[in-house]
Parts: sequence; C-alpha cells; structure tokens
Amino acid sequence: MATRVSSRNARFQVWQALLGNRNKRQRAGEFIVQGVRPISLAVEHGWTVNVLIQDASRVPSQWARELLQSQRQAERVLMEPELLAELTEKTEAEIVAVVAMPPDELSRIAVGRSFLGVVFDRPTGPGNIGSIIRSADAFGADGFIVTGHAADVYDPKAVRASTGSLFALPAVRVPSQREVMEWVAEQRAGGVPIVVVGTDEHGSVDVYDFDFTQPTLLLVGNETSGLSAAWKELADELVRIPMGGAASSLNAANAATAVLYEASRQRAHSSKTSAGGTA
Repeated sequence: MATRVSSRNARFQVWQALLGNRNKRQRAGEFIVQGVRPISLAVEHGWTVNVLIQDASRVPSQWARELLQSQRQAERVLMEPELLAELTEKTEAEIVAVVAMPPDELSRIAVGRSFLGVVFDRPTGPGNIGSIIRSADAFGADGFIVTGHAADVYDPKAVRASTGSLFALPAVRVPSQREVMEWVAEQRAGGVPIVVVGTDEHGSVDVYDFDFTQPTLLLVGNETSGLSAAWKELADELVRIPMGGAASSLNAANAATAVLYEASRQRAHSSKTSAGGTA
C-alpha cells in the first residue's frame, strides 16, 4: 500500500532536510539517493532502502517495477512530480530512495595481503569526496576513510559525484588519525604489514619509484592545506607526483586518482610477472 504526498507536509520537509542538513541526516541515520545507477548499486550491494518515493504521475518503467518488486520491505510513497523535482533537482526523476547509513566502523573494510585503502584528511568539498571514492573503486581499493572535521560522505554532492561507487566501496568517517593508526596497528599485528604513504608535493620519493604492490594505506590531504603535520609524522613515506608546466600541484581528487592509477598499474604488472614466472 503506497502513501500519497501531494503537499509540502511534515514528511516532505523531513526528506527535504536530508538534502541540505548534515545534522538531520546524521540523526535520522539515512540519506537521499537519486539516479538509476546509484539506486541500483545500493540495492545490489545490500544497503537498506527505507523508502522509495515514486513519481505519482508516471507509469513505472521496467526498472522501477523490478526495483519496487525487489524492495517490498521499503515504504512506498507516491509524490506529485513538482514536489519530487524539489528533492532531486531533476524534473525527469522517476524514483528517489531514502537509504540507511551503515555504521562508521573500520571493521567494514576488508584487509588482506593486497590491501589498498585511502584516507582523505579533513576534506572541505563533498564533490572531491565522491570523486576520490569513484577513483578508489575504479582502481581496486578496499576502503575509503575520512578523518577530522570534514565535509559529509553522505552529502548529495558527494553521493552524486561517486556515481554509485559509494555503495560498492566501504566509506567510513572517523574523528582523527588516532583511530586509523590504532586500526592499522591491529592489522599489522594480525600479519598484514600495511605501509602508510602520504601524498605531498615535497615528498622524498617519486610516485612511480615507490612500491605500491605492498599493503598500502594512501593519505590524501586537505584541498587547501594538504596533509596535516600529524599525518606527515605518522606516514612511513611521503611520495610526490612529478609535474611539468606552470602547475605546482594537483587538486586533491586529481592527485589521488594519479597515485591510485600508479598503484593499480604496478599491481597489474606484478600479477602478470608472477603468472609468467610460474608458467
């Protein structure tokens, strides 16, 4: 049985608040997801869908019918299209999902001998968060961690910029570097020798000269100030991206993507070499 929403009532205002109010998202423990691919990936990866808000004026597409069929536990809401457009910024949106946030627990990140993780230190731009999550997913990372006072992983701009990768890659928020390093120490004690590698324009090693085939936790600094002094002190190595031209540095998302690509390239080459050696 579907509920119909045809005015900016209390329910509508709650959902609208999830878009722009981080504190209300956190208290509710849920956030707005829009778009066929992000919603489909959320379902595919087992995220809990609390509500499906559907355009009341449209005949459901095959995708929408299959989604509604597979998510029978979710509350179904029929909303007038002009109201739905306010939740999506897209007048053509067919369905919006209200999805539950998973716990911010580092145990969600699987760690093995080929571990590759990313820490984003005090990011200010939610779009950069989503972009780095997308790159981390594309290049085989196992998890993404945000530390310190930072933009929100579940901000609509971050969710949109991740193009659905948020649902495929564990993303965890922690207060500081202390929690991360305690977790790293636990992994090391368990037999996974994670090396902590920071990106810095004054790093001592060029990125292509560093061995990224070992278990690696990559540190990416704040968009303006870079890595904090505390993270630089904790890093086992600081690597730099050699550059020409007038640019002195790359923005955080581009730098992270470049290093993640290099890590992926090295690991792929190492796998091919190993396979060739055993043939």
